[in-house]
Formats: sequence, C-alpha cells, structure tokens
Amino acid sequence: MEIILLGSSGSIGLQTLDVVRRHKILIKGIAAKSNVQTLELQAREFSPRYACIYDESCYADLKTRLADTKTEVLCGKEGMCELAAVGCGMVVNAVVGMAGLEPTLAAIESGTDIALANKETLAAGGELVMKRASEKKVEIIPIDSEHSAIFQCLAGNNKNDLTKIILTASGGAFYGYNKDKLKTVTKKQALHNPNWDMGAKVTVDSATLMNKGLEFIEAVRLFGVKPEQIEVAVHRQSIIHSAVEFADGSVIAQMGVPDMRVPIQYALLYPARPESGVNRLSLTDTGLLTFEKPDEDTFSCLSAAKKAADMGNNACAVLNAANEAAVGAFLEDKLEFFRISELVNNTLENVKANKKVTLQTIFEDSNAAIEYVKGQIK
Repeated sequence: MEIILLGSSGSIGLQTLDVVRRHKILIKGIAAKSNVQTLELQAREFSPRYACIYDESCYADLKTRLADTKTEVLCGKEGMCELAAVGCGMVVNAVVGMAGLEPTLAAIESGTDIALANKETLAAGGELVMKRASEKKVEIIPIDSEHSAIFQCLAGNNKNDLTKIILTASGGAFYGYNKDKLKTVTKKQALHNPNWDMGAKVTVDSATLMNKGLEFIEAVRLFGVKPEQIEVAVHRQSIIHSAVEFADGSVIAQMGVPDMRVPIQYALLYPARPESGVNRLSLTDTGLLTFEKPDEDTFSCLSAAKKAADMGNNACAVLNAANEAAVGAFLEDKLEFFRISELVNNTLENVKANKKVTLQTIFEDSNAAIEYVKGQIK
C-alpha cells in the first residue's frame, strides 16, 4: 500500500502517520497548509516523492529546506490537486475546509480511492462528488469516527434493509448550556473537547454542534439516505460511535474507546483489522452509557444543517461556507461564540443558493455566503 496524505500536519494527518509507522505503509506524497518545519521533518522521515505546501508564500522556504533530498516540492491549490491525481493506492484527505474539495475531485478523476476526513468535501459538494465517484468507480471510505462506524455496521449487510442511521454526538464543550450562558463563553473553553483530540476549527464546530450538522449532511450523501432517516443522539461517553437500524428492528452499533487511529487504520487497511495499539474498551469499567436528544434550539447550527439538507441544491455549500467564515472570525477574536449560529442561520435565509450544482456554482455560492458573513461582522 502506498498513499498520498493531504493535511499531514493537522491532527488527523499526524495520527495517520502513527498508523503508517505501525504498519509500514509507504508515503508517495504529503501536503500541508503552511507548516514548513513539520513538512520538512515528515519529508525527511518518510522520503516521499512529492511534498506540497498550500501557502505559496512558503514554497521557496520549503524548496530550500528539501534541496538535498529527492523530494519534489509543489505548492498552491494547483500543486495539491496535481499531487492528489498522480496515482497511488489511496489518497487520504485530511485537509480542513473547502480547500479539500478540488483535491478530492482530482483524486476521483485519476481513479484513486479516497479515505476521507474532510467534512466540507461532502457537506459543500457531496452531490457532485458522489456522482463522479460512482461514474469513475472510486470508493470513498470515511475516516470520521461516526461515518466509519456506520460504514462498519453496514459491512456484510444489505443496504436496502437499512431503515435508520443513529448518529452519535459528544455534545461538545458546552453541553447543557442555555443561550444566555453561551454569551459568556471564551475561546479557550470552546477549544476544549471532552473526549476527542481535534484541530481548532473542528473543535469549535463540535461546541456549536455544527460538526454534527456537517456529519448529518455527509451521512445523507455517503449512504444515500433521506434526511428523515437520520437521528442524532447526544452520547457523552463517546463509546458508541454510531449505529444503524435495519428493517427487522435490529440495531447494530460500533463501539470502542475514543481514538481516531481506529477509523484511520480501518480506512487504510480495509477490510483487514490488525493490531492498532489503542486502549481496549472495558464495558464494566465504563459503566453507564447515556443518550439524549440534542438541544437544537440553543445549538441551532444543527437545525440549520438539517434545513440545508432538506433544501438540497447548493444550500449545504452556503451553510458550510457561512460556518467556515464565522468560525474563522471567532478564532481571530472578531466574533463572539454565540453569534456563530446566528450568522449561519441568517446566511442560509438571505443567500439564495443556486439550483444547478457544479464546481463553479458551489464556489460562487460559497463566496457569496462568506461575503455576507463578513458584512455582518462589526
């Protein structure tokens, strides 16, 4: 197995490299946004044929650092798409944000299977991506713990017998808060997830429940179900990663300790299940498992995502872009936490999504959503 890893310096990327080391998987190419130092160290450790830095201003620095190696240095969006399309056993897309969409499509066009951790690919462009993947006979294996769980639960079963998906959520950092209390939270609090080690943007999305909203949309696309066939359950312990219900009333769940190396390894080595090195689950030590309905009134990003999924067309692209812009502003201390959901909902109401879904209209509508959010931040 030889892979290309996009987003190698992020949380999922670093954990993917843990799996690579354990199972001696070959790396053909790596890519990161702007972390030149980490990319250099990774290139020296794994000797990839290609290394790509997305931020073009970092290109000269990386090229100088790797001048004594055989690694070819690429840069920018074009470089990342070129890397995704060079051909290998699998492309792992662990890029954060809309930057992951075009490399996914490039990998599909090259006929390369994809291990997908980039939510925005399916949240914004899922209809386009899944259609093209089907045409090119490319398999997309999810890395998100919830979608990996669903994928595993469906293995060996007739998909036509699937009646419901139960998508679990940790509840994020502000579980149990009301609207008034959310007005006083800090960035430091928002960047603390009770169970998972994730990057800043995804952690904030978890705190607003937008992470679950994007996963809701992803599940619709990945598994070909209707929005009304998905139930979200807040499960604070993060032991059951998701479950599926079949026509006979049986419910099959995938369980384990919260560790992203398990779904990453499953995607890379599917269908094999070798030793992963993660801690083992003890149900008796874990004790009580709880499940509750999410508070969609307080955490209205989730209800907005459901609405966008029902609307179809490019509404999900508008939702995703509005959230990306609002979270970015929050992380830059330009926006209060509670206003993220407010701006996402307002954008969905005020930016008219294009009914024709193409790569061009996805970016047009996304840009319109971003500009709307920027105009609302004062």
